[in-house]
Amino acid sequence: MTEPAAKPRGAGLSADEFSAAVSAVTSAFGDPTRRDIYLFVRADADGVTAAEVAERFELHPNVARHHLEKLTAGGYLTVELARHETAGRPSKRYRAGELDTSLNFPPRRDDLLATLLARSLELLDPDQAATMAEEVGYDYGLAIAARMTPETGDAGAGHRSVRAALATVADALTAHGFAAHAEASGGSLTIVSEQCPFGDAAKKYPHVVCSVDRGMIRGMLAGLYGDTHPLFTESRPAGDDHCVARV
Repeated sequence: MTEPAAKPRGAGLSADEFSAAVSAVTSAFGDPTRRDIYLFVRADADGVTAAEVAERFELHPNVARHHLEKLTAGGYLTVELARHETAGRPSKRYRAGELDTSLNFPPRRDDLLATLLARSLELLDPDQAATMAEEVGYDYGLAIAARMTPETGDAGAGHRSVRAALATVADALTAHGFAAHAEASGGSLTIVSEQCPFGDAAKKYPHVVCSVDRGMIRGMLAGLYGDTHPLFTESRPAGDDHCVARV
């Protein structure tokens, strides 16, 4: 009996899907320096920091960080925040993900779970659903902050300024796929998120997904600095270019 022929790599993809997949790979590895950085990261089982990449390839730290974030966004690297034993922003360590030789799309982070959560909460009154979602996000944000705060016994000792806390929150959001940064704007400090890892779920169920995001930010700030009441002035699901939280 003749064995069936092996399925060609990429079989089952439409022309548009195939083009999108190739574009994703090209975006990640089209730059020779970025390819070398990926190989450098893969060779180190403990992972590397942006500073180590900058030193190794003689790059400005911001340029090194850009390459690493591009590879992370494509799913080729993973990133974690390492807690310091002293005050200051936690460092980010990048590690190579599982090597996948098939032609796949970059991962859609948490999109399915977010949709499931949103549809489940749709059974509730919208205000009740939003309140519950923000509580879940707040508790999760507190848990993230606890992992980043030195265990000194002095609550808040890790971050004594709101500016430092905001910068750390932005780093944590970026690690979760939000591409966030902290900046000063209009006399206030802001956290600007340039993308949303929840994809279409945020557009379909903004009252739930955006409430989770708001809760995460409040929870992280509470754990790193203290109780704050950020004002959320812009939202991508509402049609804005960014999601903005002002403190």
